[in-house]
Amino acid sequence: MELQLFKFDVNADGIATIVFDRPPVNAQNRRSREELTWIFDTVSDRDDIRVAILTGAGDIFSAGADIKERVGLVKEHGDYIRHNRVTRESFYALADCTKPVIAAVNGPAIGAGFAFMAHCDIFVCSENAYVQVPEIDVGLAGGAKLLETFFSHSKARWMFYTGKKVDAKELYRLGLIEACVPRDRLMDAAMEIAQDIAAKSPLAMKKAKYSFGVVAEMPYRDAYRFEQGVTVELSHTSDAKEAQRAFVEKRKPRFLGR
Repeated sequence: MELQLFKFDVNADGIATIVFDRPPVNAQNRRSREELTWIFDTVSDRDDIRVAILTGAGDIFSAGADIKERVGLVKEHGDYIRHNRVTRESFYALADCTKPVIAAVNGPAIGAGFAFMAHCDIFVCSENAYVQVPEIDVGLAGGAKLLETFFSHSKARWMFYTGKKVDAKELYRLGLIEACVPRDRLMDAAMEIAQDIAAKSPLAMKKAKYSFGVVAEMPYRDAYRFEQGVTVELSHTSDAKEAQRAFVEKRKPRFLGR
């Protein structure tokens, strides 16, 4: 796919950097969602990628849905249904990506921008960042379940009913993000985490990401049993044996992904 709204690079350590670049505010339209879905399906399928970082160009992560696109959106029956499908699949492409995804939130993450962030695995924010779900202010809804996944009962409803923002320092205080750093330190902070992840067994990391997705909806007992099964499966791999030998020999492991 020819990318128009994203930059997609992979370095020698297997770290993919994806930059959303749609001036002036990185608003999400149909094209951007189709590109994002293609990118993260590609990340899932490429053996040379071990972890991905998603960020935005400039000082805005994403201002959310392009409201201008909604004007005249419905031209024939089914248009809004198709629009909603493309929207949610772009979010699921992040959550379902087989590799860990780090959100390097370089500024406001508003509405669907917060959804982009929230469907990643790990969050690092710059000091100018904040999250906000202001759909109520434009006569829309959506995001209640997402908010309740991250915030308390009261906080989620306060944000949803008022459209108020929560800044990065407060997110860090609440323990919801891994770092709140100056803007010029953001990518360094995200890259440090990515390098740690990239150094692990890619096979084990893929199973770890898969496990988080599966056990999220399971009772504790069933989830633990499932994870024990994953551990047994991994124990038979070459990477697991190499990790154990390296631990005993006090050296860095050399993983082959099998």
